[in-house]
Amino acid sequence: MKTRVTNVISSLEIDSEDDVRMIGIWGMGGAGKTTLARAVFDHISTFFDGKSFVENVRECSKGSLSGLKELQRQLLKDVLNDQSIDVTGVSDGIYKMKKMMPGRKVLVVLDDVDHIEQLEALAGELTWFKPGSRIFITTRDKQVLVAQGVHVDNIYNISLLSDEEALCLFNRHAFRSKFPIQGYEEKLSRRVVHYAAGLPLTIKVLGSLLCGRTEPIWLDTLKRLKAIPLKETLKKLEISYDGLEKEFKEIFLDVACILKGEPKENAIKILESCGFHAQIGLEVLEQKSLLIISDDGYLGMHDHIEEMGKNIVRRLHPNEPNKHSRVWVQEEVEEILINDLGTKATRSMILKYVDIHPAIVMKSLRKMKKIIFLYVFCKIWKTDEGDVQYLPDTLRCLIWAAYPFFCLPKTFQANDLIYLNMPGSCISQLWEGGERKVLKKLKFINLSYSKLRTFDLGMTRNLETLDLGSCIDLIELQIPVPLPMLKDLNLSGSKVSNLNLGMTPNLKVLKLMGCDYLQQIHAHVGCLKNLTCLNLSGCLRFEYFWVDTPYFSHHVNSLATLKLNAKSLDRCSLHPNSNLPKFKFVCEYEEVLPSSSGNLEKLLSFGLCACTNLEYFSASICGLQHLTELTLEGCIPELKDLWKLESLEQLTLSTHGSWRIRVLRGVAPIKM
Repeated sequence: MKTRVTNVISSLEIDSEDDVRMIGIWGMGGAGKTTLARAVFDHISTFFDGKSFVENVRECSKGSLSGLKELQRQLLKDVLNDQSIDVTGVSDGIYKMKKMMPGRKVLVVLDDVDHIEQLEALAGELTWFKPGSRIFITTRDKQVLVAQGVHVDNIYNISLLSDEEALCLFNRHAFRSKFPIQGYEEKLSRRVVHYAAGLPLTIKVLGSLLCGRTEPIWLDTLKRLKAIPLKETLKKLEISYDGLEKEFKEIFLDVACILKGEPKENAIKILESCGFHAQIGLEVLEQKSLLIISDDGYLGMHDHIEEMGKNIVRRLHPNEPNKHSRVWVQEEVEEILINDLGTKATRSMILKYVDIHPAIVMKSLRKMKKIIFLYVFCKIWKTDEGDVQYLPDTLRCLIWAAYPFFCLPKTFQANDLIYLNMPGSCISQLWEGGERKVLKKLKFINLSYSKLRTFDLGMTRNLETLDLGSCIDLIELQIPVPLPMLKDLNLSGSKVSNLNLGMTPNLKVLKLMGCDYLQQIHAHVGCLKNLTCLNLSGCLRFEYFWVDTPYFSHHVNSLATLKLNAKSLDRCSLHPNSNLPKFKFVCEYEEVLPSSSGNLEKLLSFGLCACTNLEYFSASICGLQHLTELTLEGCIPELKDLWKLESLEQLTLSTHGSWRIRVLRGVAPIKM
């Protein structure tokens, strides 16, 4: 705690009277926001003319203007040291604060704020205070601070305790000492601290609970916590959940029970398929400290937040999991499926590593009349023609890796299906006998690594993403109707030889890596205008784009990444002095670069991969005056003309390892 207090104080510039500064302390319930604010307040209050620590703003102002009025009166009495001050209403309080506060340099803490209206009544404007004043606001909701105009640099995101910090705090409460009783440290104390996962509230509660208890009681308590979460912690954490709108509560429960650990982009698609406004929902959860999104884009959640969400789902019917809205505990899933206990209460179900035959799963699904989300990840089973095949028509999101049947059930209408994700499936055709069903709501299809031979997009007019990557038997993709929503298409590793993109005017990403049989791509004027990424690497038989004008480059105005074999570059018919935007070009497995490389006037980044026999750059490459980044992997050609690349800033050379060289203007050319 001392380090945290010191860090906050060092950023305050207490001696400065140039401005009024608002400081936010933001974090999840029980993380120690109030404790930190109180410690800072006690350390620096003597530097101010007046001070006030306004506790429990959320609770005191709940559903009543009289509560805010009392908080205003407390603040004025404290700061002005005048117990006779009276406030007749919130408006009167604002008037008095504007009139009486600017004459004093004050220190104010507004603790546990959860609505902007509270701040408007207690610290509405910086002009209410004398320069040099410091106003602290503790909250679980970052948006409150943003709406108040607190500068991002003045928002302190309180971190959880490290293991050593947690152990010190636990010792103080469990042993009334800095050190544990001999024999407890490694054996028990660290197990308790591990369970608390850095949350100060849990550490304090458990420390006080176990203080003076015998070792068997400690062990029994730890065992009990695995099944029954700590009530005091859940109650504190649930305050943030209670303040959510109904839709955001449902999103929170889905993340806690089902989607924790998923990539954010996948989670958004899944949640949107279930009818939620996922983008704003996840942002609200993050701002309220109920969700963590990692730097690499995965959904995370503190263990006790997750525990709290799961407890909310369980507590209505604690001993009847088949009546839960979400089912995720594998033992409970097995019990429901094997005993055919499905009910219409189940909304979402996840099966991971459950050793149950798919026919049994499908039979039990018949009773789940309102299920909208199904996630199956089990071992690969052999199936027979007589096996039960059934999927509920209510499904909006279906994820089934290694789906064992050759097509979807004939009775499955899929009228509400939006998200279909079946990688590695045995599907050879979507519907038995080539039946065509209108899938008007379907937006996302992933049938990668499946056994498809042909695929018809005539019934999926609203499709946005199609992933048929590594479908090694796929020979034809039929696009007989306009697909204005299709933005992402992956046919990598397929045997498609001709591709007609005349019906995909808004395509952004086209992945065709390793399409050994691909020879031609047909497109009309405007059909590729939004293309940002084109990957033709490994398409050794590719011949040309068949377009309405002589040059492919006339069709692409947004291209950001182009990956292909250099020979294919000539076949793309890039016009000299091409007006292509700045983009990244990666070339593979070539001995000589074509002259058309020089047509990429605005090229920013150029990469050569595995071009082991390349001895020198063509003159056209050395004429790329906008090139800032050059990457050579598996090839180190003679670089004597490198100095001609006047804009080059970074050169990356790699054979087995990798070296980066910052290119400085005005120095001698690099020689290798």
